[in-house]
Amino acid sequence: MSKIGRPSLKTILKGTTVAGLAAVMLSTGIPAQVYQSYAEPVTVASPQVPSFADVVSAVSPAVVSVRVKSDTTPASDDASNGFSFGGRGFDELPDDHPLKRFFREFGGQMPNGRNQERAERNNRNGNRQHYMRPVAQGSGFFISEDGYLVTNNHVVADGSAYTVVMNDGTELDAKLIGKDSRTDLAVLKVDTKRKFTYVKFADDAKIRVGDWVVAVGNPFGLGGTVTAGIVSARGRDIGSGPYDDFIQIDAPVNRGNSGGPTFNQNGEVVGINTAIFSPSGGSVGIAFAIPASTAKDVVADLMKSGKVERGWLGVQIQPVTQEIAESLGLAEAKGALVVSPQNGSPGAKAGIKQGDVITAVNGEPIKDARDLAKKVAAIGPNKKVDVSIWRGGKAQSVEVTLGNLASDEASKAETQQSQQQAQPSSEKALANLGITVGPSDDGTGVAVTDVDPDSEAAAKGLKEGEKITAVNNQQVATAADITKAIAAARKDGRTRALFQIESQSGSRFIALPIKEG
Repeated sequence: MSKIGRPSLKTILKGTTVAGLAAVMLSTGIPAQVYQSYAEPVTVASPQVPSFADVVSAVSPAVVSVRVKSDTTPASDDASNGFSFGGRGFDELPDDHPLKRFFREFGGQMPNGRNQERAERNNRNGNRQHYMRPVAQGSGFFISEDGYLVTNNHVVADGSAYTVVMNDGTELDAKLIGKDSRTDLAVLKVDTKRKFTYVKFADDAKIRVGDWVVAVGNPFGLGGTVTAGIVSARGRDIGSGPYDDFIQIDAPVNRGNSGGPTFNQNGEVVGINTAIFSPSGGSVGIAFAIPASTAKDVVADLMKSGKVERGWLGVQIQPVTQEIAESLGLAEAKGALVVSPQNGSPGAKAGIKQGDVITAVNGEPIKDARDLAKKVAAIGPNKKVDVSIWRGGKAQSVEVTLGNLASDEASKAETQQSQQQAQPSSEKALANLGITVGPSDDGTGVAVTDVDPDSEAAAKGLKEGEKITAVNNQQVATAADITKAIAAARKDGRTRALFQIESQSGSRFIALPIKEG
């Protein structure tokens, strides 16, 4: 054999080695040292953020949706049938009332025109008593294992049948135990053998502005919804009544949240959601809740007797401004100024007069008009109290036996007070005050017939058609009486005089400058 045509042993071994290596690679894949590598997924070690999940899971079974039906036709087909102010519907407030543009109530749903027509048709056919119409929907929460629950008065006020919907969808009938329009609270009861998860009221005195809170409710009928925020302010007065002392929160609260609870991080109820500031109709981050301390006492009374009894003094009052304090010779702008004692009221019987400033009750100082209303109400009816007053530049005291605010006597006196009216007549000028006055048609006081728009009287809200009945607590019937009272005030070294004004909406005081010239 030729040497040239035969491969050498070295060549054969080299080829065999390569082939063997290829066989190994095909059978086992790429060796471990040459595997492709991939980057790890992104993870971030962030700080632990507080969660409300534990609170929500614990309290949610205690929060319910409240559905209200009625077999009566409402006085108006008004979409704003929720929160009422002083017993009047929102749209009944005067056009210039600040609440007209500032606050919107929520929680109620009125029927549309088709439902109204159907109701009227049923009434004509004699079937009206069988038609139950939804009138409101709100929220509530259980406060006892045996089925007592709290909601807003404005949610249940127009109802005759009530249904609560649990967070698991269970629907249960409830009955109304009691309601209180002055604090906008109501208590319902579910009668069943079932034991309910319930929550308790917090000590809201410990709540601070800036604390986290969680609102749970049924906004827009969507079902159980949770929102969170902080306490924005305390002691808010929104003009809904004499006992205003709301907690302001920024947790989103909307229509249907009415009557729902606001919780602290311990799962305790710090407030009951009642009203919102809503220029757009929805939440803008300003909501108001009834404090737990107020709700606790009212709810206890409603559960006990179905009503709330409060002490009643029976005087119309207003705050003491710095200008009013100066006009009366008071060192501080504190206390409650008596605009008018109501006829037959405990205050009137005890000798309290218009123009008096109530400075203390049973020795406890009165900060302002709202503080007086709360203190007297808390004392209760038929109790004797010592009322400290400032009259004619001197401190005095009178003993008053408080009446019952819920009695017919109180209601009658309040009605009489609200019906006071004034009528304008002929003119006479008081140029230094920027007003023109004349004798009143009914013979009491002096009618205001014109007000200089650039005067301080106009800035204080004095209007044509109103009536001046007293100056520095001296009754006036003519312009001369006014100038005489002003001269006496100047003689005493005062720079302002206190004018008592009457209008169709009631009586009030304003302090006007009485400098010479």
